[in-house]
Amino acid sequence: MELSTAAWMVHDTRLMLCVLLAIASIIVLISATKLPPFLSILIGTFIAGVGAGLPPEEVAKAFSKGAGAILGEAGIIIALGAMLGALMAESGAADRIATTLLGLGKGKSLPWVMALVAMVIGLPLFFEVGLVMMVPIIFVMAKRSNQPLLKIAIPALAGMTTLHALMPPHPGPLIAVGALHADLGLTMLLGFCLAVPAVILAGPLYGNWLSKRLHVDEPADIGALFSAPPKAPRQPSFGVSLLIILLPVILMLGSTLAKVALAPESTLALTLKFLGEPLVALGLAVIAAVVCLGWAAGMPRADVGNTLRKALAPIAVLLLTIGAGGGLKQTLLDAGVSQTISKVAEGAHMPYLLLAW
Repeated sequence: MELSTAAWMVHDTRLMLCVLLAIASIIVLISATKLPPFLSILIGTFIAGVGAGLPPEEVAKAFSKGAGAILGEAGIIIALGAMLGALMAESGAADRIATTLLGLGKGKSLPWVMALVAMVIGLPLFFEVGLVMMVPIIFVMAKRSNQPLLKIAIPALAGMTTLHALMPPHPGPLIAVGALHADLGLTMLLGFCLAVPAVILAGPLYGNWLSKRLHVDEPADIGALFSAPPKAPRQPSFGVSLLIILLPVILMLGSTLAKVALAPESTLALTLKFLGEPLVALGLAVIAAVVCLGWAAGMPRADVGNTLRKALAPIAVLLLTIGAGGGLKQTLLDAGVSQTISKVAEGAHMPYLLLAW
């Protein structure tokens, strides 16, 4: 790699060393001192920011700004998804879907079914939304089939992440289409052709290989939340259960179609775009679950409310950790790390695909 002295300065070297020191500090604090991830990332953020030359008060402001931004986007979605998942578990909807899927694929074919379901759900949904919708299904499927959690979870994650990376209407591929003036239809076709073998390799095949070599126990708090035995007097039908979990998919798919097929300022287009916002789509799904999976199934209203409240406690640590990651990212951006990385990229003389990977 060639970097001219004019392009690369001592400050850039200092920035990269601070980033490496911060990452190493976070790893040591979490693994050796057993500090919570949130506190470890917070300490690592100040190490990186102050070491890079930012005043401590600017580091604090950047951390708050970054944490607030990512929690404003992903935090609310994760919270709504947790409430939806808890209602599906306690009403028996997740169990009903798992029973049906187990009937479609047993034994070795079950991971393939999970990958296919994840691809269908993940096509119109943002990754965060699809993930929180799949989590209760993953836990129930692993428990009911008596298979390793990784063997069920990896194919589902592969199905969603691959489509998120390769297929419009997800943000990354759409940005690439706009920047390169590519044909949207051809991009979708090529993305699908690449996605299928990628999901097969990174999903069922890798999940089967990894589950034989690495055992992961079900997280006690989240596992108890999503694997709880049904409490509703009447278990919902498969059709109702499927409709609830597909409601955000339908709403967000309608928003995508509206952008392509309808006049941008038409009433129908604006309505579909509003309903297809992730926050709105998941919020409506939670409300529908309260009515259809809770009240209509005979659950007392107090029990439904308690289920929604209990769903938030296990994800508090997760939300704080995600927020801390956003704070670290914003601090690194304010310190100028992105410009330093761009200098490295310019001087690397590597193919863009390899460099990005």
